[in-house]
Amino acid sequence: MRTLLFTGPGGAGTTTMAASAAVRAARAGRRTVLLSRQDVPGLGDVPRLEVVRVDQQAALERFWGGLAEGLGPVLPQLTLPPSSSVVPLPGGADLALFAELAGADADLVVLDAGPVESAAAFVALPATLRWWLDQLFPPGMRALGAVRTAAVGSGALRRGPVDAALAAIPVLEGLLAADRLAVRADTAVCLVALPTSAGVDRLRTAVTTLALHGLRPAAVLTRVPPSEGTGEWAAARAADRDAALAAFAELAEVRQVPEGAVGPVDADGLAELLEGFAPGPGAPPPAPGPERRDGAWQLSLPLPFAHRGDVTLTRWMDDLVVTVGGARRCLALDPLLRRCEVTGGRLVDPGGTDARLEVGFRPDPQQWPADLLAADERTP
Repeated sequence: MRTLLFTGPGGAGTTTMAASAAVRAARAGRRTVLLSRQDVPGLGDVPRLEVVRVDQQAALERFWGGLAEGLGPVLPQLTLPPSSSVVPLPGGADLALFAELAGADADLVVLDAGPVESAAAFVALPATLRWWLDQLFPPGMRALGAVRTAAVGSGALRRGPVDAALAAIPVLEGLLAADRLAVRADTAVCLVALPTSAGVDRLRTAVTTLALHGLRPAAVLTRVPPSEGTGEWAAARAADRDAALAAFAELAEVRQVPEGAVGPVDADGLAELLEGFAPGPGAPPPAPGPERRDGAWQLSLPLPFAHRGDVTLTRWMDDLVVTVGGARRCLALDPLLRRCEVTGGRLVDPGGTDARLEVGFRPDPQQWPADLLAADERTP
């Protein structure tokens, strides 16, 4: 395992649990980096642990400083603002976090991904960047851009605004090539939530979104308060807690963390929270691939807890576009399915742990050689 990602509903202690896991990993002898959007004080003296607070504004200022230096000479008609005046772009925080993760040099990176909505957007970011890169700069255009860049470098062409855009492509490709989340088997996801019915709903939504992007949680960490006395109110709270814990067990292994009167104030206190806890990578959902079914093909995508009204499916060129709630993923079809027509899709076992989207395909006569199509029809 190289990356350990923590997320959960706000207020559940995600940052605290991530810090605890980072301290324990460092004390076990692993070079560890803890990435968080929040300050995590008190860990500066832990050997083999580096704590990095991801500052969106600082990252943008560094990026803009280098970009403006190259744009200034080729766009003299524009007055470019200084780094200190640049306003952050929407999604810039996720991009800054992604850049820090890609550049981290450690045996283990513990990522405090924040609330489930932020984590979902972050997990989807690499695929989103790749999609937009392919739309705006298709492979053919990138090849021509490389030729133009070489010509500019040799002095055969003058540098212009288009060259500034082309220069950003290898930077983006380098970030995507260093994506630590791309190897699902090296990534473990820990969900952190309070044992309440509201927490169950939020985590089920998170599990659906993670599955859409090829991830599955390895553990659920939940803070359990001490007994709250007797009476109807206490009994109702206890029943809600027990029901939530049972529901959490459907998602992944559950680790109950006793809740103290005050939170941990130093590295020793943090380490005690997860004593004996050593999560391994959760088995990723099966990668979508074509299966032969009754003379046609079928592609299955696990979507645990998804409901029919939440799922939409479209085909765009060589991509299958799946939307679940507010999350979307473009699945690049393999060469076989690209030459097929989509015959329909259905959600099997909706709302349950085994819910999955099944999409049917059949050969497109316009793209299959006639003799191959005839041979395929004769295949039992």
